[in-house]
Amino acid sequence: MPVHILHLHSSFDLGGKEARAVRLMNLFGDAARHTIVSGVPGALSARDAIAPGIRYEIAQDPPPLTGKPSVARYEAIARYMQRFDLVLSYNWGAIDGAMARRVFGKGQPPLIQHEDGFNSDEARRLKMERNVYRRIAFGAAHAVVVPSKTLETIARETWKVPAAKLHRIVNGIPVERYQQRPSAKAIPGLRRKASEVVVGTIAGLRPVKDLPRLVRAVGGVSARVRLVIVGEGPERAAIEASANAMGLADRLVMPGFLPDPHRYVGLFDIFALSSHSEQFPIAVVEAMAAGLPVAAPGVGDVLDMVAEENRPFIVNFTGEVDLRNAIEALAANAELRARIGAANHAKALELYDEATMVRRYAALYGSAIGKPDAFTSIIG
Repeated sequence: MPVHILHLHSSFDLGGKEARAVRLMNLFGDAARHTIVSGVPGALSARDAIAPGIRYEIAQDPPPLTGKPSVARYEAIARYMQRFDLVLSYNWGAIDGAMARRVFGKGQPPLIQHEDGFNSDEARRLKMERNVYRRIAFGAAHAVVVPSKTLETIARETWKVPAAKLHRIVNGIPVERYQQRPSAKAIPGLRRKASEVVVGTIAGLRPVKDLPRLVRAVGGVSARVRLVIVGEGPERAAIEASANAMGLADRLVMPGFLPDPHRYVGLFDIFALSSHSEQFPIAVVEAMAAGLPVAAPGVGDVLDMVAEENRPFIVNFTGEVDLRNAIEALAANAELRARIGAANHAKALELYDEATMVRRYAALYGSAIGKPDAFTSIIG
């Protein structure tokens, strides 16, 4: 019998954590079937990345994952979880799955909480009341998984997660796929001109990503540049307004969400981030795998992720000037971009291939349900 897994997502619109969760679902194949709950109703775009043949359903009328603390709501969540073999919950927006298990633990399946980072409301400072809530809720989790050293320290020191429960599993991707030469038409609307440098990013269009800041940074670069922002979300109008203000509207390409980043990331010359908060962003690993230099703020583990040669272009900033200067230096020197990109690719191949990540998740999930071999078909 396949393992029946309940996924409690803060949102199931495609982002880093959703991409990883879907990738694992696809690799589990017939070993599992899945029920998905999104804390944000209708935020379900990640299901488009689920492979044909994967047995899954979007939960209909599940108990709400968010709201004021309520024993009745916790009880409803706990009753709902009882029908599954394993519960996987993701980020603050789904933490009440763990709290429900804390309050009504009898007869509950094991629950593994995944913490991948913070939204804009905690990007600069964690909220004390949420830290207390996390400490209480995480006590009922079988394990807490984080992708970065930064989050591992927070989980250990602030949330008081015991070492035996805390697992740091870095995000991985199939690096070899990114060696393919992308089609020139892989990004709708991108028609690059001679001597033009393409600065690109992949991100949900959300406030925490602060993509208007990236627009302002690129708009201040003196070289001939074109900016490509792949993703969808509520900040589209704000990004377009910033482009208009910077005179960049005719050099901004926003194709929306595009699946399979390995098919198009190689069309960028420089990968850039402008986020207030990241931990171990998959998009940076994808850029490294494609042999790109990265210009970004030093949030989360980004400075440690990139190759040594790339570190001068990981900046500390509150505005966009330092980011602009990093992009400017890379845009002006094709040889420098190639040298840094080659070093990034080598590091991604050595440390961030998905095989290691998959083995660790498969082992953790299998041990949680008392069936270490449940996912051996994907371990290899």
